[in-house]
Amino acid sequence: MKSTTAGITIGIAAVALVAGAAAGYLFRKVQAERGVAAAEARAREILEEAQRQAEAHRKEAVLEAKEEVHRQRQEFERELRERRAEIQRLERRLVQKEEHLDRKVESLERKEEQLARRERELQRQQEVLQDLEQQKRAELERISGLSQEEAQRLFLAQVEQEARQDAARLVREIEQQAREEAERRARDILSTAIQRIAADHTSETTITVVQLPNDEMKGRIIGREGRNIRTLETLTGIDLIIDDTPEAVVVSGFDPIRREVARVALQKLIADGRIHPARIEEMVEKAQREIEQRIREEGEAACFETGVHGLHPELVKLLGRLRFRYSYGQNVLKHSIEVAHLAGIMASELGVNAEVARRAGLLHDIGKAVDHEMEGSHVQIGVHLLRKYREHPDVIHAMETHHGDVEPRSVEAVLVTAADAVSASRPGARRETLESYIKRLEKLEAIADSFEGVEKAYAIQAGREVRIMVKPDRVDDFGAIKLSKEIAQRIENELEYPGQIKVTVIRESRAVEYAR
Repeated sequence: MKSTTAGITIGIAAVALVAGAAAGYLFRKVQAERGVAAAEARAREILEEAQRQAEAHRKEAVLEAKEEVHRQRQEFERELRERRAEIQRLERRLVQKEEHLDRKVESLERKEEQLARRERELQRQQEVLQDLEQQKRAELERISGLSQEEAQRLFLAQVEQEARQDAARLVREIEQQAREEAERRARDILSTAIQRIAADHTSETTITVVQLPNDEMKGRIIGREGRNIRTLETLTGIDLIIDDTPEAVVVSGFDPIRREVARVALQKLIADGRIHPARIEEMVEKAQREIEQRIREEGEAACFETGVHGLHPELVKLLGRLRFRYSYGQNVLKHSIEVAHLAGIMASELGVNAEVARRAGLLHDIGKAVDHEMEGSHVQIGVHLLRKYREHPDVIHAMETHHGDVEPRSVEAVLVTAADAVSASRPGARRETLESYIKRLEKLEAIADSFEGVEKAYAIQAGREVRIMVKPDRVDDFGAIKLSKEIAQRIENELEYPGQIKVTVIRESRAVEYAR
């Protein structure tokens, strides 16, 4: 019984459990269906809201698109109107150009017609002129008795003569203009150079006066039986003149260096007071050393003053010896320094090598330092010395042309020659006796008078120029040019003169007629 009851209870419990599970399932199902319904309702709301917004955006986009289309249509219509207006303007211009071209074509056609008429007219006139020319030629041949070829030859000869005369006149005018311009330029350069140079000049002497403290010193200089004076003259190679001149002794000699050695030695002996042959020999040696030192110093000073560097030491010593050398009263070293400055300044003005010009100007008279010791002219000696001490060929050439012995091949050579002439010829630079001056002028006029066709010659400007009057019926224009060159060449060959001489040939012809 108990087992039956327990079974029933279990069955009831099982039924109750099944019934509870079923009830729970149904409840959850109901709840689930409600949630699904709610979600579906929410989804529908969201979808409807999205559709409303999408519709609103679509409408706005359509409106904006319509506005953009409308704006672009207006812009296109405006551009179209502008292009139509531009095309219309271009069409009007083309029409105007076509009209203008049409008018030009018509004008050109009219001008072509006129030119054709003129050409026909000219051709007709040319034929008439040819006929007239033939008639005139035949008439001229009949009157003159000359053929056409003979007349042409006469005409050409006349034209040739006139052309020669015109050419000669033109050549004279060009030469005159070139000469005037060259003289003006040369005057400017020379005046500039001379203004910047100031050199002292010492007159040439062959004697030197030595002052004595008293006349008793003369006897001491002569010495017992003249041994002192003989010793001094033998050692120095000069003559010592002792006369009645109070308190003075004259040192005479043609060699300026020996004369200077004697003067210095004599002054030292007078200052020392002990005068005898041994003392004289000592003082002469000391004077020689002093003069040698002075010679080197003078040469170095000349190089420094002119800016000429790199000279051989022997050339420097030779330059210093020129300090005691004179030419027509002009100190040769001072003259060489002046020539160097003048040549350098003129070379700078002309834009050529001023260093070569200065160097050649300083060395141009270097041969005079030893011309009494060597054979040949001072120019030849100078060329030999410069080649010996390896001077530059341009310097040697400029040096050897300064007396016209060699034809100059460079501007520097011409400038050295001009500077030498300027330095030597300016007033006061050189001394010349009145007798030699008058003889030179007479010889100058005699040379000019010796040529055929010369009527009269005059030496003017202190012999710096000679003016020659020629007979116009004997000397033509070309002959005058030739005559001036021949006279200048002969003057160069036969006369010695400082500087240069200008030769002027004057030819004058006059034609006089009276109108009545």
